[in-house]
Amino acid sequence: MALLEAIGLVKTYTDMAEPVRVLEGLDLSLGEGELVGIFGASGAGKSTLLHILGGLDRPTAGRVIASGRPISEMGEEELARFRNREVGFVFQFYHLLPEFSALENVMLPALIGGIPRGRAKGMAEDALRAVGLMARADHKPASLSGGEQQRIAIARAAVMRPKLMLADEPTGNLDPATGDTVMEYLLTMNRNYGTAMVVVTHNRDLLGRLPRAYELKGGRLHAIGGAR
Repeated sequence: MALLEAIGLVKTYTDMAEPVRVLEGLDLSLGEGELVGIFGASGAGKSTLLHILGGLDRPTAGRVIASGRPISEMGEEELARFRNREVGFVFQFYHLLPEFSALENVMLPALIGGIPRGRAKGMAEDALRAVGLMARADHKPASLSGGEQQRIAIARAAVMRPKLMLADEPTGNLDPATGDTVMEYLLTMNRNYGTAMVVVTHNRDLLGRLPRAYELKGGRLHAIGGAR
């Protein structure tokens, strides 16, 4: 059974002068621990696809099945639990809460999931160590570099040890060297914890490090060369 399966996804935006269809019968299957890269031009629908896969948005047509359960059939409470416990999100612009320390930002998913504060703190410390930033635990985002903030965001996404991580342009706001470092932490999470990942990027060079790669074009995924 696939960990995540998208079947015939269609997404049309109608809240503009003319309807815009960004996904056109898209299919994707992802097994446990698999790593997939998706390349596409700006406006191709990459972020839209990730939002649908992670239950942040709903398709106009088609369905997403997660561990045998159609996401569309989940109620709001079950869907929130699915996003909290089974999916980790990493975004281009970090989305860290500025008034919270690095440790507090990483603790948030665990606290939202009802985990007692002491245990949540321990989980967050483990996640910070995994990205090499335990020494920055008490620092607020404004005092961290862009690469450090993205590593904090990865730790936050990983703190619940989700089966799936969805990364939307995780290196898009970073210089090449820092982006390589951040990408290596994502690959390490995949290797060490068996976390399945979908990594969206407009950087073709990154795709060479991923075993499966696709281009999102014309609303569908087209296989391209991944890592050898």
